[in-house]
Amino acid sequence: MQPKKTDQQINAMHEGGKILGGILRDLKGYVKPGMTGIEVDAWVAKEITARGAQATYKTAEVGFPNVICISKNDEIVHGVPTDEPFEVGDVVGFDLVITYKGMKTDSAFTIVVGDSPKGATKHLLAATERSLYAGIDAIRGAGTKTGDISAAVEKVLNDAKLGIIRELVGHGVGHEMHMAPEVPNWGKAGSGSVLRAGDTIAIEPMATLGGYKIDNDHPDGWTISTKDGSLAAHFEHTVLITDDGAEILTKV
Repeated sequence: MQPKKTDQQINAMHEGGKILGGILRDLKGYVKPGMTGIEVDAWVAKEITARGAQATYKTAEVGFPNVICISKNDEIVHGVPTDEPFEVGDVVGFDLVITYKGMKTDSAFTIVVGDSPKGATKHLLAATERSLYAGIDAIRGAGTKTGDISAAVEKVLNDAKLGIIRELVGHGVGHEMHMAPEVPNWGKAGSGSVLRAGDTIAIEPMATLGGYKIDNDHPDGWTISTKDGSLAAHFEHTVLITDDGAEILTKV
């Protein structure tokens, strides 16, 4: 169970979510073929500071070497930015956590660099993003259970015949980057933790064009990829539970 938040803390998450959403919106327009992850990371770092927030990943507490996770093609999450240029058609996920007035918000999106998604890639990105909003729509306010969200996400991804990543889950966020409760992307409606008004969670579907098994034995110690080398997608929002619904704090 999450500790209750003060009105000031909830306001800080509203403000921080707007900042994070703005950075990611502008990042979508910034990324171009030929750019490197290191260049993107430097740009994001400047934007975080310019907008009055702090990078959360690159702290002693977390230990990630950069301010943003950049995961390419078969990489699912936690990709470390490199100096390898993006190529037209690369499927790239960007995952960012910031701290504002002591409170954390978390969001992610996946795009095709320099091109419009086509074919199976378009299907992967569209269905994964659609499952995120299905999970959010399943929230009926205080009393909703995490399994209600999980089941809604799972249905969309199953209907789309995509691989559902099972070992990585959504989570509570706010006072800490990762906190209770866990929010899996598969499960049974009516099961799991009960959500209260004022709780804040990160819902983050991760899906593949292949299987669900992961490979976390990457040389950088962070990147998690698909076991079968299939393309992956990741979308995420921080959501505030209200009395009768939910509010997306990290709208892009």
